[in-house]
Amino acid sequence: MERRRLLAVLATLAVATGCSTHDDKSEPSRSASSASSDGARQAVDAYVSALNSRSATGLIKVGGVEDESWSRQEAAQILKDRGGQEWKIKDVRIDHDMGPDTGSARLLADGKAGKSLSDTFTVTREKGVWHLAVFTHQPNGKDKESSSTDKPGS
Repeated sequence: MERRRLLAVLATLAVATGCSTHDDKSEPSRSASSASSDGARQAVDAYVSALNSRSATGLIKVGGVEDESWSRQEAAQILKDRGGQEWKIKDVRIDHDMGPDTGSARLLADGKAGKSLSDTFTVTREKGVWHLAVFTHQPNGKDKESSSTDKPGS
């Protein structure tokens, strides 16, 4: 009985090993998804570069927002909080979990004086250009009322 069990385990391992198609020496194939990830990765790189150079214009560009007073103010606040730290990217993970033109990017970076940066962004592709959702205080547009969270009256 013990010998049959051992043979069954060995047979299972042989089949599982033989079915594996992963080859450590081969390069991963380039698909449309990986090309999309490359563009999103470049947007993350541009974000880190803008932080390091303290460039409000760079943040506005990577954020895909209009260069207006509100975006300049928010960029200045982002740069005050995170700019000039000599960030070096440790890891970036791009997931197209919301479709081919929308996903998430997770950034890990180390900075001077032992500081670390860990952030997650929504990444979107508009007209072939990838942007990070780094601006959170965008105006809601002219003549539009903002949504209310109050309970409706009865």
